[in-house]
Amino acid sequence: MAPLPHPLSALTVEESGVARDVVQAAYPNTLILFRQIFLREAPKSEVFAFLELEHSGKVTDSTPRPPRLAQVWFDVGGKDKDAEYVEAVVDIAARKITGTRSHGAGELSSLVMDEIREVPDACERSELFKQKLAEFELPDGFEAVVEPWPYGASDPTDDGTRRFQGIVYAVNRRDHGPDSNFYAYPIPLIPVMDSKTKEIVRVIEVATGGKDDPIVGATKRTNKKIIDHCRPAEYCPEKLPQGPRTDLKPLTVVQPEGASFSVNDGNRIDWQNWSMRLTFNPREGAVLHDIRFQGRSIVYRLSMSDMTVPYADPRSPFQRKQAFDFGDGGLGHAVNNLALGCDCLGVIQYFDGLVTNGNGSVETTENVICLHEQDGGIGWKHTDWRTGRAVVTRRRELVVQYIITLANYEYVFNFKFDQAGGITLETRATGIVSVVNIDPGKTAPWGNVVSPGALAQNHQHVFAARIDPAVDGLRNTLVQEESLPVKMNPATNPHGNYYHVEQTVIEKSAALDLAPEKHRVFKVQNHSKRNPVSGKHVGYKLGLPATQLLLADPDSVQAQRAQFAQHHLWVTKFEEDELYVGGRYPMQGRKEIGGVADAVKRGDSVQDEDLVLWAIYGLTHNPRVEDWPVMPVEVLEVHFSPSDFFTQNPAIDVPSNKDLGSWPCPV
Repeated sequence: MAPLPHPLSALTVEESGVARDVVQAAYPNTLILFRQIFLREAPKSEVFAFLELEHSGKVTDSTPRPPRLAQVWFDVGGKDKDAEYVEAVVDIAARKITGTRSHGAGELSSLVMDEIREVPDACERSELFKQKLAEFELPDGFEAVVEPWPYGASDPTDDGTRRFQGIVYAVNRRDHGPDSNFYAYPIPLIPVMDSKTKEIVRVIEVATGGKDDPIVGATKRTNKKIIDHCRPAEYCPEKLPQGPRTDLKPLTVVQPEGASFSVNDGNRIDWQNWSMRLTFNPREGAVLHDIRFQGRSIVYRLSMSDMTVPYADPRSPFQRKQAFDFGDGGLGHAVNNLALGCDCLGVIQYFDGLVTNGNGSVETTENVICLHEQDGGIGWKHTDWRTGRAVVTRRRELVVQYIITLANYEYVFNFKFDQAGGITLETRATGIVSVVNIDPGKTAPWGNVVSPGALAQNHQHVFAARIDPAVDGLRNTLVQEESLPVKMNPATNPHGNYYHVEQTVIEKSAALDLAPEKHRVFKVQNHSKRNPVSGKHVGYKLGLPATQLLLADPDSVQAQRAQFAQHHLWVTKFEEDELYVGGRYPMQGRKEIGGVADAVKRGDSVQDEDLVLWAIYGLTHNPRVEDWPVMPVEVLEVHFSPSDFFTQNPAIDVPSNKDLGSWPCPV
């Protein structure tokens, strides 16, 4: 008999098939559209108890295992009624549904790629769209391209119907071929599609004016040659007018003895005192479980939870231009195959994922996660001034990476582990800035002209990571630490150089903000254990970048549907299946429902409890010309580092070897 899958392993193709069959049997003679099928993790208390047995070597074939569960998201309907959205939990071994839920008022299920891809097809069928497009004269060899987008928040005049929209561009097929950069030629039309009828219900004429033009209503146009003032902006190397540079010598990553990591039991990773489990799901991407160092528990579960990208162009309909790139539609079909380019270097281990088709079948998406090592610069160094001897080590990092392409943007998500017990969540934004058409010679305060006729709108990218800590166990406490000045006084600060380190226990669930002027940091501590050297509680420190929070007015729809983006850190008490910072259903929502803000309102105690951290960080992107035609990466990092967790530098024993593959550059 085949061994049972580990409780923290993704569903297999066979298990997904069982889940599909159970749902189909429960809804006979009914039309079912399957949206997602992926692992529903078993109750945390059961899984953690199993992990403790596993790490102590006490698991046998007869040891009870947590149940294998699948969550199946689907639409069920028929000819005479509208489809109903259902989320079912299926017990794989028992082959039965153990629970269901549906969304409530004001909530719509996340999209699947098949339905959003209907937008360009609907435009091709639409006489209204053709009529609006015909009002413009495109140069010879150009044709329109419709890029589908989520609709954004429903307008007050909307009737709640599920809708999608498109952004229209022109592509130069004649001169630059199929890979030509169509973003350089924006056309000021936004078609809106009714998801049920698959028909274009309206086409919005977008204003092309600038700072001296009214923000309400389209600019009066006298010139039909709407893209004649635009210019090519190619990025494929063979299309560059100057060609790629030729003076760059090869830089090769060579690991002659192979990698220092190992992958066993399908998804268990071991490297440099670290161990962890890795899965992929279509809502969060890569998820890391049971993260331990030298066998000691640090994090139970680590993932990206969601992100929002609100745009700042005040002209309608751009108030609706706000993507939730995880929650609107998940990212299962948006992940990159990382074997195709130079996304990862060195000796690489790839991991596949599963995505669900509308009929419930699942397909393997290959190489959606890459695992590799990289050099991170100097790890530690000291030179003895008496003898002149220098001891230096290199900082080796283990990287778990996945990349998503969402229309014009790419996002690179890296989970990096170092030899000193630190974890870094690194986010990189690149791709092509979203542009709209602007009249010749005009500028606008809500964006920047990055190419003739192309206005890149100001916007923000706000990311949310979910950290489920387990620092030497599940009962943890969050402590806020500040370094504060102390006035000179004869008793404690006679020379004025002393400052006070103040710690405050966070007792109840809360929304918290950084204060760089106070060096405010947060530590997750286990108050049942003390460091034998310092006597302080063992812990891990969360280092967040003090980035700008959401700029939209708090009363605006943009702000109401992204309440999580208004504070740097949220702490809540753990609840099963509470994974999504902006709620389960941000699609077309006008308000965040069931997200972290609602979780904080429960007022749960989080002192010496099983708690969850939601780390918020981002970038305010006011585009520059150098972001065109493809922007260099913007890098953000969140650090989770040991703080009195060990008794010395855990990387003190990293070898100090010379790199015999390097040599001085000849003068």
